[in-house]
Amino acid sequence: KGVDGILSLLTTKMDPAVMDAAGAGLKVISNYAVGFDNIDIPEATRRGIPVGHTPGVLTDTTADFAFTLLMAAARRVVEGDNYTRAGKWKTWGPSLLLGQDVYGATLGLIGFGRIGKGMAKRATGFDMRILYHDEFVPADDPFVKEVGATAVDLDTLLRESDFVSVHTPLLPETYHLIDAAALAKMKSTAILINTARGPLIDPAALYDALKNGGIAYAGLDVTEPEPIPMDSPLLTLDNIIIAPHIASASVVTRNQMAVIAANNLITGLTGKRVPACANPQVYGK
Repeated sequence: KGVDGILSLLTTKMDPAVMDAAGAGLKVISNYAVGFDNIDIPEATRRGIPVGHTPGVLTDTTADFAFTLLMAAARRVVEGDNYTRAGKWKTWGPSLLLGQDVYGATLGLIGFGRIGKGMAKRATGFDMRILYHDEFVPADDPFVKEVGATAVDLDTLLRESDFVSVHTPLLPETYHLIDAAALAKMKSTAILINTARGPLIDPAALYDALKNGGIAYAGLDVTEPEPIPMDSPLLTLDNIIIAPHIASASVVTRNQMAVIAANNLITGLTGKRVPACANPQVYGK
């Protein structure tokens, strides 16, 4: 009790019980993340509590990491490192750890917001064909024309893409968006990337697809749950890269996130409008 403000991490569940524990004087919640699915936004709004977050600042850093996962998976970089460390590298061979070309391949982006567009920018440097699925970004959007992207339905994206990268928010309707049925529509040579939220992909279905040749590879920065349990079947596979939710983990970006989060907190504590507010309706306009 007696808490005026909370600085929360993405792993901090901010539900009614936590808000009750903070007390009636809780004025602001500042989330040290761009996402806020860890916070009960409707409940915070009902209580008149603004919720701050850190949008924009991590866009390029996260897009960099998503493309890093894409390239590392395509060229089997982690497998190669493990192979070398295990003392298996005895000689050069023409079929040793063959990967896939990125240049000229088709990239499918599920979600075409800031980070999805960042991925598209990077893909243009590799002369990739860019498909996207996002009902909120029309085909005549200036950026779509700039990068030469094509709007398609989800089935077409899954069917035609060599690389599928997920950049959509986690909502009730997007939970396990990539399930067994979706994976079955993908090419057997396809590579799946997720730097958005773990529950967007059904982990059991992903394991089956990777194990049985449904798709070729996956690169994840997020899992369901987090951290991934050490007995997860996914950890037994060689054709997956799993990072510990570090897509925004550059020194510059994390420092900028800290400044924004602190500013949101201090501004909220002084009764002023939180600059980066996830629930602006709390102010009534």
